[in-house]
Amino acid sequence: MTAEAAPPSAATSTAPTARAVWTRTRGIVLAVVLLLAAAVVMAAVRSTERHGQLDPRSADPYGSRAVAQLLADRGVTTRVVTTLRAARAAAGPDTTLLVAVPDRLTDGQQRELHRATAPSGGRTVLVAASGWSVGRLAPGVSADPADSLGSALAPDCALREARRAGSADTGGVRYTTTLLDADSCYPSARLATLLRVPAAAGGDTVVLGAPDILYNDRLDKRGNASLALQLLGSRPHLVWYLPSLSDAPAADSDHKSFLDLIPPGWLWATLQLFLAAVLAAFWRGRRFGPLVPERLPVAIRASETAEGRARLYRKANARDRAAVALRSAARTRLAPLVGVPAAQAHAPEALLPALSAHLTGDGQDLRPLLFGPPPDDDTALIALTDRLDALEREVRRS
Repeated sequence: MTAEAAPPSAATSTAPTARAVWTRTRGIVLAVVLLLAAAVVMAAVRSTERHGQLDPRSADPYGSRAVAQLLADRGVTTRVVTTLRAARAAAGPDTTLLVAVPDRLTDGQQRELHRATAPSGGRTVLVAASGWSVGRLAPGVSADPADSLGSALAPDCALREARRAGSADTGGVRYTTTLLDADSCYPSARLATLLRVPAAAGGDTVVLGAPDILYNDRLDKRGNASLALQLLGSRPHLVWYLPSLSDAPAADSDHKSFLDLIPPGWLWATLQLFLAAVLAAFWRGRRFGPLVPERLPVAIRASETAEGRARLYRKANARDRAAVALRSAARTRLAPLVGVPAAQAHAPEALLPALSAHLTGDGQDLRPLLFGPPPDDDTALIALTDRLDALEREVRRS
């Protein structure tokens, strides 16, 4: 069978045009642009809203400069440290150590910090410590997985600082403890959002469920200022520990794993990129549709097509497929010669009796020839081809 050739005057090019490339890739380009724009917007919003968070030197809404200024008016000095070594060295009976982001410390750093503050006789304030860190920094205290539903809570405890301050924005992480001498304040659904755990050396640890009472824009709400000043101003010196990612662990602390070195946001970003890649693969995947005729750049003879398919069969040792193709073609050509309809050309009960009626002799067995098993080797395949040709010639002569 000869394929239709393109007109000689029409030049055919298989290289994709610029328009075709743009049509195929415009969806991916648009998705990448949208992802980059969303990332830039999110980064800008987060940098604007949370700039200087819990930093006593920052006057931004989420900074804590107002608390430090009020403490300074009352004679309390505030010093900012960013390393574990400096925080350990500052622990003492006349010092309040505030840990702004306890979850940023590794488990080894948390144990080391607790060993330094427990016998110091001072006060340690942990801000929004989750279950990852509170058990090591305040043994006997555990965090509930569900946060508080409300932010403004009543003290409902005997702690003097809490009763003086009244209601405050302490709602956040909720805590439970097995220590009988601990003060559980500002409960939310029967779980405390502020705990004071006394130490044997005379100091104590205060676990605060939310940082809201320390923010500049929340300090004038309810009893936030009173509670913050009482918790942080019980000693003449306040050391404000802002853990940083560059704060290397001590030599005897546990080594960080690979996941500890990756910021949490990158895990979500990687998951989003994976989902985007899967969706893009489904979108760009090959979809089978109706066949479309296509002009070929050259004319191909039917014999070349048959020879090429035969080479493929031989390379794959597909003698069974080759035999099926030969027998099917032979039955298709023989059926009209013996008066069998084309629809019954491949039915043995219709084709074989008609062939026997047109052939001379009664000993010829046509079923193995036309409907038999595949040949075992190439020699048998060639013999099958010769016998089919001989049968077709004999039928034509008859």
